[in-house]
Amino acid sequence: MKRNTCALLLICLFLAPAGAQAKVINAIAAIVNDEIITLHEINREAQPALRDADQKSPLDDAGRSKIRHAVLNQLVEKKLIEQKARELNIKIGDEEIRQAIDDVKRQNKIPSQEALVSALATQGLTFDQYRDQLRDQLERLRLVSMEVRAKIQVGESEMREYYEANQAKYTEDESFHARHIFFRTSEKAPAEEIKRAMTTALMVLAEAKSGKDFVELAKSYSEDPAARKDGGDLGVFKKGDMLPELEQTILALKPGEVSELVSTPAGFHIIKLEERIKGKVKPFESVKAEIEDTIYRKKSEERFSQWAKELRSRASVEIKDLKGLL
Repeated sequence: MKRNTCALLLICLFLAPAGAQAKVINAIAAIVNDEIITLHEINREAQPALRDADQKSPLDDAGRSKIRHAVLNQLVEKKLIEQKARELNIKIGDEEIRQAIDDVKRQNKIPSQEALVSALATQGLTFDQYRDQLRDQLERLRLVSMEVRAKIQVGESEMREYYEANQAKYTEDESFHARHIFFRTSEKAPAEEIKRAMTTALMVLAEAKSGKDFVELAKSYSEDPAARKDGGDLGVFKKGDMLPELEQTILALKPGEVSELVSTPAGFHIIKLEERIKGKVKPFESVKAEIEDTIYRKKSEERFSQWAKELRSRASVEIKDLKGLL
């Protein structure tokens, strides 16, 4: 009976004035176990992806059609999951949705309901659409937990095998030990002041390049307040810890090498790289939980993909031929 009703609804026409061509505003795009997916649903769900793709590069008709067909397949999968959730009596209550929304606000530091609605609007979503999406996601998570994840195990041997095959991923970043001699000035300083600072810096640079003790030079000339005590020691650091101008210079140096004069908004610097420290491989036990989670998620995705294919193969899925509409 439902199939007959669907057939009657196959195409809905906008009745244009006499003599004008009627325009299709909706149509049934697919029938999934006697439940329909409409053209209107596809167009609505595809809007964000179409907008994002169009911003990167203008889409032609073929590009838009490809995105809409991908969305259609997603909606078919979604419909099958909804049906399976109903079959297993999986329900997400309003209180669970409220808690999930509160979690989203807290994690993203969104201060109020109004701010959330405003943030969603920038993504082309209404609050009701977002709430429905959250409900779908929570139902899917619960279903996946019951049907997929509960059947997955991660063994110690495969964790160790993954660890051995991905040593680079679990190796700490290389670190650097360096010193500097600092000559204070600023971009807004008078030209004469900048010239004096540069002249002194170039003189000290020549001494450093000639092999004079860098620590003693730093103690004598550096305007870094701590230099007299620590000889210009910058300590040990990793990429991203230093000013970009200094980091770029340090990365190009070999241990024991002295840089050319480096200019920053604060003044001039002479850098000496004392040591490059190779990153150590983290012990297996310290990353075991992370590895287990990585393998578990990978297996979950693979198992879910297979489960979804089997679910679809057992279902009645009819995709309508909507040439020119999709």
